[in-house]
Amino acid sequence: MDRTRFTRNAMEPRQGAQAIRRALAVLRILAAGREDGVPLAEVIRATGLTRPTVHRIVHVLIEEGIVERHERTGRYAIGNQVPELALARPRPSRLLIAANPSLQRASTEIGDTLFLTVRTGNDTLCVDRRIGIYPIQVLSIEVGARRPLGVSSAGVAILAAMPAPEARKIVAANEKRFDPYKTDAATVISEVTSARRLGYGLREIGLVQGTKSISTWIKTPDGRPAAAITVSAVRTRLGPRREQEVAEILLREARTIEQAIGG
Repeated sequence: MDRTRFTRNAMEPRQGAQAIRRALAVLRILAAGREDGVPLAEVIRATGLTRPTVHRIVHVLIEEGIVERHERTGRYAIGNQVPELALARPRPSRLLIAANPSLQRASTEIGDTLFLTVRTGNDTLCVDRRIGIYPIQVLSIEVGARRPLGVSSAGVAILAAMPAPEARKIVAANEKRFDPYKTDAATVISEVTSARRLGYGLREIGLVQGTKSISTWIKTPDGRPAAAITVSAVRTRLGPRREQEVAEILLREARTIEQAIGG
């Protein structure tokens, strides 16, 4: 067999896999921009890919209806075909089903806004939000919002539940994406270390100024962190005593969810 042809054939699957991974990396960045979209320069910065590579990927995805370009702003966003593809799996995940009673119970007890956030690759994705009865609610994240792992208390909690080398690797991969959230890799690693010590994630200053967040991680039966429950509230609502009370409620419900998805 021709050695040159053999080498070329062996390389083609790897090149194809690399192209798919690059396209998915671009899509994840665009998903974080939601309806407003993301400028091409930000996609390049966040992915670390060259401008020609990103330009080529984006335009192929536009041709396939997966991405669209806003004529007025020039930004790129997820296209209309993506929600249509999502309809192929209309049934809620096992995690969402298991979490529903826990979220309802914790929301009633705590009274502040609750979020359920899942891990997807190197990102977090908000999949549920419960608004409490307290007059002032912190609605910092909408369902469907995507963030790099590490910029929120949920992301910190999920990283804290991983082996330290794996968490550091993800933080390093996300470092270029931290700037818009006014944080950096050293700060995130420090928060992850603190969360391991406390047993839950804590952000003294939430994504919204004047707020505070507490998160507890949820693991799958194989011990992998898959999600987090978060309470976000105005800082005066989460003093030292109440912080501990809220953390205990979240820890209780996280364990309840783990038992439900493991049964």
